[in-house]
Amino acid sequence: MEVIVAKTAGFCFGVKRAVDQVYEQIQKARGPVYTFGPIIHNEEVVRDLEEKGVKVLETVEELEKLKEGTVIIRSHGVGRYVYDLLDREGITVVDATCPFVKKIHRIVAEQKEKGRRVVIIGNPDHPEVEGIRGWGAEDTLVVKDASQIDDLPLCQGEKLCVVSQTTFNYNKFQDLVEKFKKKGYDIIVLNTICNATQERQVEAKRIASEVDAMIVIGGRHSSNTQKLYEICQRECKNTFFIQTLGDFNPECVNSVRSVGITAGASTPKQIIEEVHTNVRVKF
Repeated sequence: MEVIVAKTAGFCFGVKRAVDQVYEQIQKARGPVYTFGPIIHNEEVVRDLEEKGVKVLETVEELEKLKEGTVIIRSHGVGRYVYDLLDREGITVVDATCPFVKKIHRIVAEQKEKGRRVVIIGNPDHPEVEGIRGWGAEDTLVVKDASQIDDLPLCQGEKLCVVSQTTFNYNKFQDLVEKFKKKGYDIIVLNTICNATQERQVEAKRIASEVDAMIVIGGRHSSNTQKLYEICQRECKNTFFIQTLGDFNPECVNSVRSVGITAGASTPKQIIEEVHTNVRVKF
């Protein structure tokens, strides 16, 4: 059986940078080490860090109670208010925000100052989008689906700046942008989808269209992995979403001639290799 592993599978630059920074702080920080939210959307990585003493803080209330220690800002980024809070409390901050997300924060802040209303194309419940919104004004909007556009509280000719969640589906982003342009707004569009995300999606689609079964590896809360799964499933009906080798059922790829493997940006190389090896050994 042929097994094809996507070259773009696994940690992206921003994720690797964030994870490396946490391990570095474990060695050098004086006092407790915290992350505000899981550093990345991968339960295996977060569990390993917790075993090494890193505590995940989930709420602003938990941040407000801190009197000492180091807080690492997750790769997804946070709103301006979190920085302001930690600065007031005198807590040491290590910023592991992905540089591509950080760029969106700057864009949103600048466009807000110029008087443009910001529209973020993405999932409103995703921490990256929540963080981006925290650099805009109160009237900043988030759009996930085309069905929302007609009901937005916008005026004809209103000045807009459209940005995207870095892991959003590129084709869906383009479709939504076209619908905005047809409305006649004074619009600036900035495609802030990460290049690595686009490349990963394109490669996954190609591989899925060529194989009999497709395996997508990643955390269940990972936005970019979920989108990979959706893309692959459209190309290959036998597409399976797993987090680790323990979730893999060899029977799912039984009696097929070819299997493709891809993984989200928060998936460690070790897990990808374990799945790859298991597929090859079993068949």
